[in-house]
Amino acid sequence: MRRYENKISVWVESILPLLLLGLIWGVSGMSGRLNTVVMPSLGTVLQTFWDGITSGSLLLALGISIRRVLIGYVISAVLGIGMGIVIGLSKHMQRLTGLLIQILRPIPPIAWIPLVILWMGIGEQSKVFLIFLGGFFTILINVTDGIRYTDKKLTEVAAAMETPKKKYITQLVIPAAMPSIFTGLRVALGSCWTCVVAAELVASTSGIGYMISNARNFGQMDVVIVGMLAIGIVGKIMDVILNAIGGHILAWNA
Repeated sequence: MRRYENKISVWVESILPLLLLGLIWGVSGMSGRLNTVVMPSLGTVLQTFWDGITSGSLLLALGISIRRVLIGYVISAVLGIGMGIVIGLSKHMQRLTGLLIQILRPIPPIAWIPLVILWMGIGEQSKVFLIFLGGFFTILINVTDGIRYTDKKLTEVAAAMETPKKKYITQLVIPAAMPSIFTGLRVALGSCWTCVVAAELVASTSGIGYMISNARNFGQMDVVIVGMLAIGIVGKIMDVILNAIGGHILAWNA
């Protein structure tokens, strides 16, 4: 019973800031203190959100963006984890790639947009590439560090027992690096959403970023806020799913 009450308490604490924000927003709108040109009322936003769902326009825009995010994210995860393991295990690879990664990593993906448009146009490839850039380096760095900083006591024991290389990597190094890997995956997911919206704002005729950009041009701030809220909700759902997968895997490896 006490455990159930603790879960309710945690849930209430989690949603309390949102409820307070919604209350302040709603009261401000009803009292006429909001400038609805720049900040629509809560009721207007909720109505626009519902209209977008029932008409299918919001779901269509979200579906397009989700597909782009998943493709770019999966590519960045596969390459980031694979290269991170290789680099983390080899001092030689760390020296070869260290300077290049340190130079490329700080460049924000949005800075690549002019070049990517010239190279790939404004089709799906350019958007997926930008999303890939948004997640790749975050995953790569976390995986590399997770491999490099494996507990020295474990590696010494493995060396003393003359553990075969394959077994050493698959049963010691990678499981030990899992917390760092999943941290990178979670952070990269948020970065991928940032990149897809940036790409759709600049060069797209579809997706949630395009919907926000188009609504801004017509002064439809309620649609802009609905788009922002939709991104936040979907991003949170995806993060919860990823966190649940990570919790299951980490519990299995514990």
